[in-house]
Amino acid sequence: QVQLVESGGGLVQAGGSLRLACAASERTFSRYTMGWFRQAPGKEREFVAGISWSDGIYISAYADCAQGRFTISRDNARNTVYLQMNSLAPEDTAVYYCAGKMGYNTIGKTTYEYDNWGQGTQVTVSS
Repeated sequence: QVQLVESGGGLVQAGGSLRLACAASERTFSRYTMGWFRQAPGKEREFVAGISWSDGIYISAYADCAQGRFTISRDNARNTVYLQMNSLAPEDTAVYYCAGKMGYNTIGKTTYEYDNWGQGTQVTVSS
């Protein structure tokens, strides 16, 4: 079981940026597909972005809400995955969770596909 620890959340004004980081305890981190999800009050947890490895290159996927504004990346040497969030809006306010699953080639977009989760980090965007 890999341990995931998120950091980088906080309060930001609309239009601002934040970079979230998720540090993993697993030495085989490079073999994991990693994802970012978020959960706003009263709503279900939803997929934001994911990153994996296929045919020798990184592949990534984004939810419509993140496309063009958020960028997911990873540093396998540091066992860390990042989520750069730009042009933030109040509707981006949520707890953001890092998730991981062993295996690559595909990026899961549902919570059921991931079996390792961080504790979450709060992102609040003021208008």
